[in-house]
Amino acid sequence: MIKRILMCDDECHILHAAQIKFCRAGFEIRTADDGQEAWEILYDEGWMPDVLITDCQMPRLDGIGLCQRCRAHEATHDLPILMLTAKGLELPHDELATQLNVLAVLGKPFSPRELLHCVQQIIETGRCTIPKAYM
Repeated sequence: MIKRILMCDDECHILHAAQIKFCRAGFEIRTADDGQEAWEILYDEGWMPDVLITDCQMPRLDGIGLCQRCRAHEATHDLPILMLTAKGLELPHDELATQLNVLAVLGKPFSPRELLHCVQQIIETGRCTIPKAYM
């Protein structure tokens, strides 16, 4: 069964690079320019991914707001989420993990290979261990 990824980021070059990497690895990937568009894909279209990857800072609806919406609804309450951020260590990783069940925070810039590896870990084990060099 083909695994699905929904990735939202307001930087088109990041979406493009990730889309190429995930497609080559056999994933089906949908992209959104912000959290509001991702929410519409999830709820209006009913397209359910195996993993949601979201940037933290985006227009209209940011990554934290998207995570809060996902956790508040039954259909997406347990959806595995990986967050990307240009802020890196400024984000409260422990709070994101405990309050929003974000499985990992990957700082920008990041390696598309490492992003793929983390998603594969999440699908296989339900968690992701990111080397300190990538955080």
